[in-house]
Amino acid sequence: MAFLGVERSLSGRRWIGPSGEVDRAAGMLAQRTALPDPVCRVLARRGVPPEEAAAFLAPTLKELLPDPRDLKDMEDAAARVLRAVEARERIAVFADYDVDGGSSAALLLIWLRAAGRAATLYVPDRIDEGYGPNEPAMAALARDHDLIICVDCGTLSHAPIAAAQGADVIVLDHHLGGETLPDCLAVVNPNRQDENGDLGHLCAAGVVFLLLVEMRRQIRAAGGAGGPDLMSLLDLVALATVADVAPLVGVNRALVRQGLKVMARRQRPGLVALSDVARMDAPPNTYHLGFLLGPRVNAGGRIGKADLGARLLATDSLVEAEAIASQLDALNTERREVEAAVRAAALEQAEARGLDAPLVWAAADGWHPGVVGIVASRLKEAANRPAIVIGFDGAEGKGSGRSVAGVDLGAAIQKLAAEGLLIKGGGHRMAAGLTVDRDRLEPAMERLSDLLAKQGAGQGGPADLALDGVLMPGAATVELIEQLDQAGPYGAGAPAPRFALPDMQVRYAKRVGESHLKLSLSDGMSGSLDAIAFGAFEGDMGPRLADHGGARFHLAGRLEVNSWRGRQSVQLRLEDAAEA
Repeated sequence: MAFLGVERSLSGRRWIGPSGEVDRAAGMLAQRTALPDPVCRVLARRGVPPEEAAAFLAPTLKELLPDPRDLKDMEDAAARVLRAVEARERIAVFADYDVDGGSSAALLLIWLRAAGRAATLYVPDRIDEGYGPNEPAMAALARDHDLIICVDCGTLSHAPIAAAQGADVIVLDHHLGGETLPDCLAVVNPNRQDENGDLGHLCAAGVVFLLLVEMRRQIRAAGGAGGPDLMSLLDLVALATVADVAPLVGVNRALVRQGLKVMARRQRPGLVALSDVARMDAPPNTYHLGFLLGPRVNAGGRIGKADLGARLLATDSLVEAEAIASQLDALNTERREVEAAVRAAALEQAEARGLDAPLVWAAADGWHPGVVGIVASRLKEAANRPAIVIGFDGAEGKGSGRSVAGVDLGAAIQKLAAEGLLIKGGGHRMAAGLTVDRDRLEPAMERLSDLLAKQGAGQGGPADLALDGVLMPGAATVELIEQLDQAGPYGAGAPAPRFALPDMQVRYAKRVGESHLKLSLSDGMSGSLDAIAFGAFEGDMGPRLADHGGARFHLAGRLEVNSWRGRQSVQLRLEDAAEA
């Protein structure tokens, strides 16, 4: 049964409320913890029992950080890096071109610099070299270096790593492993097939951070001071975790919570410069990391110089940081223009094929490989299904995919590669990349759709909106938002709480900019609330609310604090509406 009876909202969605089980668990939490009902509903949805609520609301690294040695090859990898530092060997860091790769590389470069060692940074060009290590690059690095550390890549790179003759290779990764591992000194990856998967939610930067923790332990065991301050590096781990859409569960919650505090101190030149060009005017949160900073760091790898992001995050020079941040901001603007054109064409193609299949996909000649992943995200959001977008250059197409909760896209892509339908492919649960021959495109997508359907893809409604419960305007306070924030951070694997405000009056409505709507709402009694609906006039919601004619509406969205000239007030980020 639809929540509040909303089978089709003004944006065409069906509202889904909490299950009876969540309702009962929330009631028990409220009785035993005295926490507000909205907070209890978030905790109940996350499966937190009453006796664990206090610890969940105050996650600490001391309690949640795993022993790095729980990961295979970790001790050997840490010992080898420390030997290279002690012997003043030549070290190279081979990194992926996205935020996770750039952050992972920066973590190592900063640590090595503090230890008195410079390292060579190598980031492959997305178009000319593609993802991960390649044989020419690895062979060239091996000629001039004693140790090569591959971050956020390398787990499936058997031939390229074999080409690194004369150098030791360490892989620090989180992408799904194959049946065999490359022949190298160490592969530290929680998603190796011989791992138990308990730490599979870590991004590569999280794996690198655990390496630094293990190195600190080994330094202290040898009588040293422990090396550079690791807590100060958590801003980079937080950025990577959020931008790589890693689930915000377990230790990831503590890493991001602490990392946001570090970032708020504005001590990292690269992040300070990037925050300034992004015009961030509030303390950093997961939205800023995922939608303001992350895309700009990514812009270099997508349509610019591949190593710009890693260089920005690693630099200790504010002058250099400001120059790179400005360049990345300009590239991000260019990226948005390219993306908009591809997105329109891909959505038209996908809609013609149908948005109700287990897999939504689109492919065409000339689509820039740097934006296909972003466009796949847009298709996924539009259809609530896994999505693949592929750009062809001649007979070969390079694509990227994004998945939905509960559907492991990386494993399915890897199976297709093993079956020979793809030239190559891999990734993790929520995101994957692939290369495919033009003449195998249709059978590959058909097979992928079948594999995803077996995992449950396509069973949910394409426009369902999940809500945590009902909230009245009078209960929407700054204090409540602060308590809800304690149950965060929110993001992948931990969606932000959304509430329905039933039977509301629109007291004031004004169009803002091209497509946004500013509102003042009332429950008809003593409760009132301001709201903002971004993009409302891109569909039916904006015109209907603006020209409401006295009608009453059920409204749905997220609460946020609006700061203006030192004053704080509560605002509803309105996402949907339905006539009451």
